[in-house]
Amino acid sequence: QVQLVESGGGLVQAGGSLRLSCAASGRSINIYTMGWYRQAPGKEREFVARITSASSWRVYAESVKGRFTISRDNAKNTVYLQMSSLKPEDTAVYYCNAVPPWSAWGQGTQVTVSS
Repeated sequence: QVQLVESGGGLVQAGGSLRLSCAASGRSINIYTMGWYRQAPGKEREFVARITSASSWRVYAESVKGRFTISRDNAKNTVYLQMSSLKPEDTAVYYCNAVPPWSAWGQGTQVTVSS
């Protein structure tokens, strides 16, 4: 059973930056397309970004394009999300998972952007 542990969230002012990490254990993520998702209060979980197994292709939601960068280190079984120019509407709990997602989700990491 895969376990996903997200970290790196926090409280930041608008315009600031954060780097999220997602460490996977119990399964190698090397062959999987991995992604980041987020869920804001009262809203459905939504897709943020994904990256193919060899990092050859990245796709972003329109709302984060040009501000967020997804990357991965297969040797460390870890996925990252560099977030810049943060906006209050980016406030959410951020999760990583495969694309399409596995049934097991991590606890997520809270990102709060103040105006």
